[in-house]
Amino acid sequence: MTKGKLIAMIAAAVLLTAGAAGGGFWWWQSRHATTAKAPPPPKPSTFRYVTLDKIIVMLRSQAGDPLAHYMAVDVVFKADDAVKEKAVKDQLPLLRSVTVKALSEYTLDKASALTIEQLTTEVNAAYKARYTADDIEQPFAEALISKLIIE
Repeated sequence: MTKGKLIAMIAAAVLLTAGAAGGGFWWWQSRHATTAKAPPPPKPSTFRYVTLDKIIVMLRSQAGDPLAHYMAVDVVFKADDAVKEKAVKDQLPLLRSVTVKALSEYTLDKASALTIEQLTTEVNAAYKARYTADDIEQPFAEALISKLIIE
């Protein structure tokens, strides 16, 4: 065998091996790509939201303070389903009363120092206490403050 034929046979063997390895890798990748599971799509929200707008609360004044100060709050109730959404809508006057009672305890300084999260916690605690005292089920999962103005 001549030297040229030997080099050609070695080159052909190397190319054949490289081609087989590349084809095997491509097949393996395509097989795993089709069997890989896509993440499940996010579940649509089943919650319903009921808004209680324009709750105006007069804040307690400090001794000698000539001006009246107010807090305006919008509250959103997160209901689990349509039945509970209707129950929340039916109870909006009660919820307005509980909100006013809970927030009217604050002075301007104390209300201004609280964060939205702290006020939300206070309002939710007031709702929970009222429903517990009345011995009825609370028709919403939680209340959220959607707007807060302190003047």
